[in-house]
Amino acid sequence: MNRMLFVFVFSVVFLLIDYYAFQAIKTLIAGQSAGFQKVIKIIYFSISYLVILAILVYNFGNPDGIAKHARTALMSFVFINVLAKVVLGLFVFIDDIQRFIRWVGIKLSNSEVSNNDTNEGISRSKFLATTGLVLAAAPVVSLSWGIISGAHDYRVRRIKLPIKDLPKGLEGLRIGQLSDIHSGSFWNKTAVKGGVQMLQDEKVDVAFFTGDLVNNKATEMQEWGSVFAKINAPLGVYSVFGNHDYGDYVQWESDVAKQKNLADLAIIHKNMGWNLMMNEHKSLTIEGEVINIIGLENWGAKARFPKYGKLDQAMKNLPDSSVNILLSHDPSHWQAEVLPKYNNIDLTLSGHTHGMQFGVEIPGFKWSPVQYVYDEWAGLYTSNQQYLYVNRGFGYIGYPGRVGILPEISVITLERG
Repeated sequence: MNRMLFVFVFSVVFLLIDYYAFQAIKTLIAGQSAGFQKVIKIIYFSISYLVILAILVYNFGNPDGIAKHARTALMSFVFINVLAKVVLGLFVFIDDIQRFIRWVGIKLSNSEVSNNDTNEGISRSKFLATTGLVLAAAPVVSLSWGIISGAHDYRVRRIKLPIKDLPKGLEGLRIGQLSDIHSGSFWNKTAVKGGVQMLQDEKVDVAFFTGDLVNNKATEMQEWGSVFAKINAPLGVYSVFGNHDYGDYVQWESDVAKQKNLADLAIIHKNMGWNLMMNEHKSLTIEGEVINIIGLENWGAKARFPKYGKLDQAMKNLPDSSVNILLSHDPSHWQAEVLPKYNNIDLTLSGHTHGMQFGVEIPGFKWSPVQYVYDEWAGLYTSNQQYLYVNRGFGYIGYPGRVGILPEISVITLERG
């Protein structure tokens, strides 16, 4: 579907949903003055036309000409507005169904049924409209709060990981992990600095970053390089690229410009003191014991995500070691290639899913819509003494907030299994 057709279909569908949802508003203001009803109608549809205008500007105008944060706020407004209208329209649809059932009942019984709307108390239609309005307000409130608070409500998640035959010299090794920074989306520098400091306060022995430093372009890091350069660890900081780092989701004037962008991003990693790994391995010696760090370019098994990673190349001539740790951005790689072919990889560290930045996570229960796409999407997974840890992400993209699935700083401590 080309862009023009998409915008046309979206606009038509949205306006139909919008008009349908307005029937609930009409039910609720039916007893008010004509002037009040006119004002409500003007406000309601003015917001609707603003949504369409935002979509047109984003697709056919020059969205880059709009300040980054204003652009993000505008698209968040569109998303929240559409979601609220869908919820409200659903209750109008329920009301229409119950009206239709009553009408069929009347026709089949050849009798007159008293109009529920004229009885004392609230009518069924008004009850459904009121319920729909309240529930439509819920995503508006929760998603708005997810931007104001959830976007930077960083949580340190500490995990103890038992490794079979772990040498005593490696017991207690502390690994820090960040993933999915998406620097182009940030809007609160003070909060981001606080999140970086939270990782530093953990005093980890080695730190890993598992991809998606930017949304699309290396230039997004101009104001953030000095912030993330503060991340350090005695054994070093190691990083890999994620799918967004390659610039595949924007148009470039040439292939050369796209390649230069990737090269610039690699330089940024270097300037921050991070060891960027491109289908290769590095060995760390700790108290006479060897740990291999295997760093892979992006390799995804889902949704046609790119497969730049070459694990066979990265594993070539891998030294014997006590522990092998793989950095691979996309967790679908674990089931697709790691488990079937490489039983000597003890721990894979990934990110990518963000937990969809939306869901429910309480002790003993975890849910997000992303679980219907990814089998492993947040937290620790194990198979035959091989582990995968999926970081929930430090940043955000698209929707500039988080509801339920909060940004994460992972700290993994190795134990003797």
